Amino acid sequence: MAATTAGAIKARLEALQFGVPVFRDGPREGQAEPYIVVQEGLPAGLARTGNGDFGDPDAELIIDETVTVDLVQQARVRTGAGTTRNAERYGLAESIAHALHGRPLPAHPARVTAVRVDGIDRIPIADNRVRHSITVQVTRALLRSEVVPQ
Repeated sequence: MAATTAGAIKARLEALQFGVPVFRDGPREGQAEPYIVVQEGLPAGLARTGNGDFGDPDAELIIDETVTVDLVQQARVRTGAGTTRNAERYGLAESIAHALHGRPLPAHPARVTAVRVDGIDRIPIADNRVRHSITVQVTRALLRSEVVPQ
């Protein structure tokens, strides 16, 4: 069982075996491309629907949480003196998005009611790296342990 939304998405992607290591918040030092980084802590707020009676302190609260899934790949590899070839795995970002959109997150400790991919951005090549940033909206129950000090 994952402790966070990022951990649940990491578990989902690792189970699919894309052959790419998945990290939360950042790769290990010296990690070679390709790799995936899942980051949460972006905007999260009350969902527009599904929040119960505001007079009931035990009512379940539903939140929409934003998570980014970044795929970092090497753009080109040298094949000879003055020649290179593409190293980017085309379609991998779209495969990751498809694997998340509308799928459950069974490793999440809270009840997840929706996983929506909002977009895929391709960041231009810099330092021979290409990055795809996938924005994911997760609608889930807010756990009491997230708001009540232990």
